Amino acid sequence: SHFNHSRLGGRPHPTHSQILFPVRWCLSREAPAWADGAAMADSAKLMERFEGTARGHQVPSSGWRICLAHEFAEKRKPYQASDVSASDVVKHLGLGIRYLRWWYRKTHVEKKCPVIDLFNPLPLRQIYGCPLGGFGGGTITRGWRGEFCRWQLNPGVYHHKTVVADQFTVCLRRKGQTVYQQVLSVERPNVLQGWNWGYCGHYAFYHALYPRAWTVYQLPGQDVGLTCRQVSPIIPHDYQDTSLPVGVFVWELENGSDEAVDVSIMLTLRNGTGTKEDKSGGHWNEPFSLEKEGARVSGVLLHHCSPVNPYTLAISAREQVEGPIPSRVFPTSQQYWKERDQDKANVIVPGSLTEKGEVTAAAVCATCTVPPRGHRTLELGMAWDMPRIHFGSKEKLHLRRYTRYFGSAGDACPALSHYALTHYEQWEEKIESWQRPILESSHLPPWYKSALFNELYFVADGGTLWLELPPEACAEDVQGPAGTGLSQIFPVLREYGRFAYLEGQEYRMYNTYDVHFYASFALAMLWPKLEISLQYDIAAAVLNEDTQPRLYLMNGQMAQVKLKNVVPHDIGDPEDEPWQRVNAYLIHDTAGWKDLNLKFVLQVYRDYYLTQDTAYLQDMWPVCQAVMDSELKFDTDDDGLIENSGFADQTYDAWVATGASAYCGSLWLAAVCVMCKVAGIVGDSEVLQKYSAIRRKGSEAFERLLWNGKYYNYDSSGGPFSSTVMSDQCAGQWFLRASGLDQGEFQVFPRSHVVSALKTIFELNVMGFGNGTMGAVNGMRPDGSLDTSSVQSSEAWVGVVYALAATMIQEGLVQEGFHTAEGCYRTVWERLGMAFQTPEAYCQRKLFRSLAYMRPLSIWSMQLALESRAGQAPAAAAPRPVQENSLQP
Repeated sequence: SHFNHSRLGGRPHPTHSQILFPVRWCLSREAPAWADGAAMADSAKLMERFEGTARGHQVPSSGWRICLAHEFAEKRKPYQASDVSASDVVKHLGLGIRYLRWWYRKTHVEKKCPVIDLFNPLPLRQIYGCPLGGFGGGTITRGWRGEFCRWQLNPGVYHHKTVVADQFTVCLRRKGQTVYQQVLSVERPNVLQGWNWGYCGHYAFYHALYPRAWTVYQLPGQDVGLTCRQVSPIIPHDYQDTSLPVGVFVWELENGSDEAVDVSIMLTLRNGTGTKEDKSGGHWNEPFSLEKEGARVSGVLLHHCSPVNPYTLAISAREQVEGPIPSRVFPTSQQYWKERDQDKANVIVPGSLTEKGEVTAAAVCATCTVPPRGHRTLELGMAWDMPRIHFGSKEKLHLRRYTRYFGSAGDACPALSHYALTHYEQWEEKIESWQRPILESSHLPPWYKSALFNELYFVADGGTLWLELPPEACAEDVQGPAGTGLSQIFPVLREYGRFAYLEGQEYRMYNTYDVHFYASFALAMLWPKLEISLQYDIAAAVLNEDTQPRLYLMNGQMAQVKLKNVVPHDIGDPEDEPWQRVNAYLIHDTAGWKDLNLKFVLQVYRDYYLTQDTAYLQDMWPVCQAVMDSELKFDTDDDGLIENSGFADQTYDAWVATGASAYCGSLWLAAVCVMCKVAGIVGDSEVLQKYSAIRRKGSEAFERLLWNGKYYNYDSSGGPFSSTVMSDQCAGQWFLRASGLDQGEFQVFPRSHVVSALKTIFELNVMGFGNGTMGAVNGMRPDGSLDTSSVQSSEAWVGVVYALAATMIQEGLVQEGFHTAEGCYRTVWERLGMAFQTPEAYCQRKLFRSLAYMRPLSIWSMQLALESRAGQAPAAAAPRPVQENSLQP
């Protein structure tokens, strides 16, 4: 959340190599009927234009399904500079002037993209589907209508371009004659007029269950059905194949007629991503064929020779084993259409370099004969290889994670293509084994199954980095001059690499820590080694400093970029040099923020609770002490409770808090509790005594200053909005219970108070916002009116809502939790058309803010809460170490 356009001891927890299983309700009342008509009505709207009868080949029932002819009725606009109210303009005039100067210098002088661009927010395009590719090698998004429309190959840089020539085409032949030929696109573009456009979308639907998606096409009048299954190698607890920049398209061909039919599926691809660089000249295509271990894969390499970060795209097909079923390869799409019409034999001609102003394309076509009433499969693939990358500063060369397995010479596409087309079935077996227990649970609502898996798209498509340490790297390179106490940082980063993802596709800062706090459950539960790697990088940044002064835009004051012994806001800007220069965010000086240090301590213990990694806990313990010592200065009256400083000094960076506050106060007490817990584990009696005293004193102050008999006030300032009901007021309790700390001496907040606060939030922030169908608004007045003291108080934040729902589930308010989260899912995915671009925020009407955002990954905390209630995450007791390799697949 950023500016006023804003933006983890117990008994050994079972390792999360197999964390998903049927969840049984722990309710004293009857479980809801998830499949009732009202609950399904919104989902049905997405399919109401479907006129076909095809159901597709083995398409799952769970997921996000939409007819290709669907049109979203509601069109929303992004929050931008022109939406700032007149009163806010006056209040923040200095900020506005400083921001404008900074924005102009960044865009017009440095010729770079600002990390937050208020003047050019992304417009809403209601088109996106599952992204292709693993973690950290770049992603390519294919829209639900079939277009290739979002490209992230250069690290952290997105091109939202639909490349018209990138298409699948089907051709049917019976008895040697072409009877049907169609580009599988509903569009009718004004280019490539010779192509047969305009497939009728009423006869097709798209179904997404990340990391897979299905598009089902019924070919009118042909008795032929096509199911295109898209597969990416996203596999929990896998640290090899999950890094691969590949995607597979498995075409299931079903012939319902009484005569055989020859079916050809052709994939065309332009060399590039739809930008002006495609016409810069010097690009070239060449065919390839690779036979290994009895499997032959053929295709075309599209070499894109840009001056920085050159790359190769590849499209390919696997030659079939049974029968004479050729895979034909065409180096240009123009050649395909010529030969398709004349049915000539295929002739391969190596491509030449493009001239400036010229574009080139390629095609791969696979063909088979489908017998009467029969079924056949064709397998096509995509791969891309940008192994060696520079960030915007061009200071350092970095190698992507997948180069550990496929090399960094830039010639990996043939091997990547072959590997993908010969291993995708193993990937699917692992994906199904992971997802099956949840999908088969009758106790979970259908929308939740869709949301849980589909929201994971952002771990891959968050401008994600997964880098290898260079071979010549040494410990000091990653720990800095002050990080010598981090004994495991170098072996962890050497083995698992460095991982980072953007706060959002519009808020381009890596590993924004106040937001990762919410999102981190996805990594901690599914790829815990990446969470631990990320935490080590944050710890190293904590211990080091950047003394360079700079101007902060909110207050207009100069201060150093990064103080020692405080948690950074982020680890850098992709236009600069991440890790080397942290804190790209410069609205506020976040050294004064109250939540960052606390969120580090809470995540350290949560990670330990889930992994039982004792070496990690030992390494992090001195860092936790350092950040808590830094935090203690915010307890200005020595009552054991920190105070906010009268500016927006936490993740709600446009929402001012003064004095004690529910949000930061609850996080503080939770972190103090964790300090007591870890001190007991490591045997540090002095620290245990220190924080036990603070906990007793601080808990009394928290209740005295903020509890009003029904909920915790927003803050203790006594101002006109002090009594606001904040949806995130129980954030500390959320994290404590997620970490197994909710019993006996580790029960910080009175259970009756927590439940009362949650019920009040449900009554006001949920049921009083959008008729109870839009999730929870951040701030609601006790009289049921919106808190309009800031733009953020009147927004609903999707990631906060999922965390709130998890908290409700933890406290036994299971139906309320699901109702709360359902409102967000249906608003984003079914009403507003924001699939695979879940925003940070939306208002009750008209506006949204920051598409494709990190925080909604917090939905995985709901899953952890459900598992805990089902008895799979036992309450905390004395931990015992488990073997390091217990987290491996």
